Amino acid sequence: MSLMIPGRSVRLEAVLRGPGHEPVRGAAVLCHPHPVHGGTMENRVIFRASKAAVRAGFAALRFNFRGVGASTGSFDKGEGEKDDVTAAIDWMGSKYPELPMVLIGFSFGAWVGLQVGCRDLRVQALVGLGLPLTHYDFDFLIDNPKPTLLIMGTRDEFCPREKMERLERRLPPASRLHWIDGAEHFFARELDDVQDLITGFFNELK
Repeated sequence: MSLMIPGRSVRLEAVLRGPGHEPVRGAAVLCHPHPVHGGTMENRVIFRASKAAVRAGFAALRFNFRGVGASTGSFDKGEGEKDDVTAAIDWMGSKYPELPMVLIGFSFGAWVGLQVGCRDLRVQALVGLGLPLTHYDFDFLIDNPKPTLLIMGTRDEFCPREKMERLERRLPPASRLHWIDGAEHFFARELDDVQDLITGFFNELK
């Protein structure tokens, strides 16, 4: 289902996908990669991540950040985009008020989305894909107590393995890091693996 959701000073283009006839067990918000570099809610990684959430019984909301597609406004270097994430959480929270919520972010969407998800009490679990540690600081994850799955490729050009491993050593026990051998930033040949890992993680949530 395509829709427009109200944001803070903007309106956001979005797509909601549910698990068909199965009972919905949760709500998922998905955040796409960098708008300036062609990132949209149709990104293949985000699309497959939404399928993973749906397979686990979650309703999945993909949305375009401000200035992308039919979303109004313009790129705001991550600040306004945090408001966009909150708006998406607000919308899903009003539609599924009794259900647990999770958040998935890829690349720039992981940097923006996980910051919001860490502090928003409505979000119970997080998934970060392809953290671009060469561009952004993810130290906020060190104080994050929520169940969190981080999926990285060993050949990710935006995340040196040594840097990710240094961050991993500082993460709390509820966070786990999974390396996909040979995968680059966009998981071109490993999207089935990414999808399976996310579905499995959500199936483990109580």
